Amino acid sequence: MNDEEYEIKGKDAQGKGVYTDNGFVVKAGSLARREIVPSAKSTVPLVHQRLISEGVLEEQGGHLRFAKDHLFESPSGAAAAVLGRTANGWTAWKRADGQTLSKVKRVSRDDQTPLLEEPKRQQILQRHQQLVNEGKLPTQQTLDKEYALFSERFGPSVLAGLDGESLLTLMHDHGNRDSLVYWLEFKNDEEFETRKFGSIAGGSALKFRIFRRKETGNWQAGSDKGNQPKDITKEDAIDYARSHRDQLLKGVELLDKLSENATDEDYAELQDQMDELARDVSRLAWGHKYFSLLFPNKLDDYHSPDWQRFHLLKLLQLPPEGNGRYICAGRFVAAANEVGLPMNQFTSTLNAVQGRLHRYWRIGTTTGKTSFWQMMRDRSCVAVGWPKLGDVSWIEAKQESREKLKKLLEEVHPNHPAAIGRDCSQLTQFVVEITEGDIVLAANGMSILGIGRVVGGYEFQPEFEFPHQRQVEWLTFDEWQMPESNEGLRSTVRELRNYSENLLAIERRIQSPIVRKPDQKDSLQTKRSARLTGIQGRIQSILDRKGQVVLYGPPGTGKTYWAERTANDLAALSAFGKLFDSLDDTEKEAILGQGNHCGLVRLCCFHPAYGYEDFLEGYRPVTVKGQVSFVLRDGVFKTLCNDAAASPDRSFYLIVDEINRGDIPRIFGELLTTLEKDKRGKRIILPVSQEVFSVPRNVFLLGTMNTADRSISLLDAALRRRFGFVELMPEGSVLKDSAVAGIALRAWLDAINTKIRENVGRDARNLQIGHSYLMHAGTPLKDIASLKRAIRDDIIPLLEEYCYEDYGTLETILGEQIVDVAAERVRHELFDDGQEEALIQGLLAPFADISTSTEAISSEESQAELDEDDEEAES
Repeated sequence: MNDEEYEIKGKDAQGKGVYTDNGFVVKAGSLARREIVPSAKSTVPLVHQRLISEGVLEEQGGHLRFAKDHLFESPSGAAAAVLGRTANGWTAWKRADGQTLSKVKRVSRDDQTPLLEEPKRQQILQRHQQLVNEGKLPTQQTLDKEYALFSERFGPSVLAGLDGESLLTLMHDHGNRDSLVYWLEFKNDEEFETRKFGSIAGGSALKFRIFRRKETGNWQAGSDKGNQPKDITKEDAIDYARSHRDQLLKGVELLDKLSENATDEDYAELQDQMDELARDVSRLAWGHKYFSLLFPNKLDDYHSPDWQRFHLLKLLQLPPEGNGRYICAGRFVAAANEVGLPMNQFTSTLNAVQGRLHRYWRIGTTTGKTSFWQMMRDRSCVAVGWPKLGDVSWIEAKQESREKLKKLLEEVHPNHPAAIGRDCSQLTQFVVEITEGDIVLAANGMSILGIGRVVGGYEFQPEFEFPHQRQVEWLTFDEWQMPESNEGLRSTVRELRNYSENLLAIERRIQSPIVRKPDQKDSLQTKRSARLTGIQGRIQSILDRKGQVVLYGPPGTGKTYWAERTANDLAALSAFGKLFDSLDDTEKEAILGQGNHCGLVRLCCFHPAYGYEDFLEGYRPVTVKGQVSFVLRDGVFKTLCNDAAASPDRSFYLIVDEINRGDIPRIFGELLTTLEKDKRGKRIILPVSQEVFSVPRNVFLLGTMNTADRSISLLDAALRRRFGFVELMPEGSVLKDSAVAGIALRAWLDAINTKIRENVGRDARNLQIGHSYLMHAGTPLKDIASLKRAIRDDIIPLLEEYCYEDYGTLETILGEQIVDVAAERVRHELFDDGQEEALIQGLLAPFADISTSTEAISSEESQAELDEDDEEAES
């Protein structure tokens, strides 16, 4: 409890109090004004009467004196009780030096100083423009339309006009798709897309406090404590709905009164009033979403205080200390105004810039006098001890798992019960609760040695004294101390959440890392820590977790390209600590191999005749002096594994192209068991050679699969369990704003694929045209000759296959100028030299509207800029 004292003075009133996490305590001896101003006669007298009946207030010499300390839910409620009038407690309560409670607790800020620092402001504006260009943000017109529709369906005048069962059904019946709760959580269609207004999804219907049970049709109610819901009568349910309705109306009234130019203190008072007058709905996410939809210019659409504080910290702002869903809103309103964006577009852009919610953890690096920091830094991991436990990947966030772990700790690391409980909690946090994307701080006492981002799941490495490990990407190795350096000081694993000052200091170091001198030995990108990004990063993450991955999708989406590029980069990082393109010729030979020498990355292709003997081992015919005999020979995978076992410090990669074209169970045989990450190194006896064999940990498989050939659902179930999967779909954005002869490539490709999805059978999604058909050497096509070849030789044959002998569908996709339905043929003469204008017209005719698309306009603007540059260069 913070015992810093605050004072308040008014006519016939004087009080002292203390702000706490649970509310505001007015101290015994404080004087409350007996006379109540007219505007507060509906609320304050009731408070006084209750406090008198409880013995908190006593009559004394014509005054009301606090006989004992009393906790009010808010500073404003405490101020009103003392002053006898409504008051903003955040400005009324002052410290001895004159500082208001608002100033001390960071509720207010200097409104003359911009909230956003200039680099952050520019980052937001640039990302916003990118999202607009990609069509990923709703227009203001669309937002206004949906806000108006929501108000028309569920606004205060509608709720005020209903009662009884009709009110209950409108507000709380999830089975009614026209109910308030359904619209707030689930409705996503052309009429109203609720997900773009902030999610409240997840968990059970208890978050609404009452709901109709699906199985029984009975109404049930829960509580703030989240206990088991109990059946209630319909009349009780109606009473709940009335209470919720009345509180929603009160909240609307409070927001109506809130000024458009409200200060931070105004929002703090709003929070206090919501807590006092509308507490049952304002404290819940669905209530906040309701209010934000009616007042989108006054409230943010983050419906969780955790999300609100997370984004403020990412904006390098200290959040206010007060609790609740409304106290931070003024900061978001101010920030949105600084960049000139409507709130919904602003928060959507923040989501894109700042990513998903993550947590911050302190990890100790020493035991006794021994430091394991050097090992953690070099291996790019954080680690903890308890080595005798063995592999604890079985730990779950369940009570039975905790009991099992406690029993094991008592056996192998005995200690007193309280210490066993702490160890159990910390190990569970390390294995289960820390997730990829979380920030970890490697600490030695009060010193922070490094900051990293978690990039992998739990691993057990028995050769180390700190064997329980999580892979991280180190962001900085600068040694420093947190402002509140005692947080988690005595813990091995501790979530940092008690002091926002610490989290802000961490964010400042992450976002503005100190530049290290070139001659410093420490490297922020060790071989193991280097992380790839984008599609490569997704592949790398799955390989770290499972050891094998399949890239699947329609033709032309770059499956083989990404498999080869990722394998080459990962092998290069493993062997040389740098990306493949940075290697010299000798180093590249080590990765790719040359002649009869195999490299770290190898390629094979499955087909119907490919078998176990090709992949693992088998007898193959050879001719010696004219005689045919059979020789036992290692297959491509066994050879790779043998080489990997001989070089455990390097990673080996096998790319299996067209993996779904082979007979998977026959080819892999007993390997399907030993491929699993936790069974790597497990020894088996091969049935042909009778040799002992295992798959080393440094072997990784990347498969590619064309979904136009075979759906992923048809793959062998055992394979699906052991592989991770990355779907690669047509990605028009890689074509950027490129245009050839007036055809905006991205817009044309998107239009073709829309036609395919609408017209080519039930599996049309897997039969789309990939973007790589319109690219060469990693860049979009640049001339009409290349475009003609791509369409004539690649795209049209593929579409003919999809529309086998159905020229009507083919015409629907390509248009009547390209397809002659009567003659059942494609007009290939349009691809002859001299027919370019007719071809362009034919390609664009079915998609007249793409000329108005963002992509087409961007292509034209880009071309205009190039033309201007050319003119300037010539002049």
